[in-house]
Amino acid sequence: MAELQTIKENYTFRRLYRSKKCYVYPQIVVYVARNRLGVFRYGITTSKKVGNAVKRSRCRRVIRAALYEYADGLQNCKNGYDVVIVARTKTAFVKSSELVGPLGESLKKAGVI
Repeated sequence: MAELQTIKENYTFRRLYRSKKCYVYPQIVVYVARNRLGVFRYGITTSKKVGNAVKRSRCRRVIRAALYEYADGLQNCKNGYDVVIVARTKTAFVKSSELVGPLGESLKKAGVI
């Protein structure tokens, strides 16, 4: 399994929230923007609206599992992209296989893969 870089800085998250490329699905919201680093980076956020700490952690695990389905394609992308995936309340009740479709669709629309 390929290792992907994560976004940890708050200013990077805020930059992506202001970006114009946003893809909304019932389970997740995906923000995409180019970066100048030449590598793919991702960040996952869950608000307290999703539920308690156990549900929020499960949402992050499910999203990460769905993202790793595309890990090889993301490592080989020509340009650098930053992606932030925001969990919604329905995310706590779905499996990672149900998120693969919306996540892949948004990455293809954005031109990442």
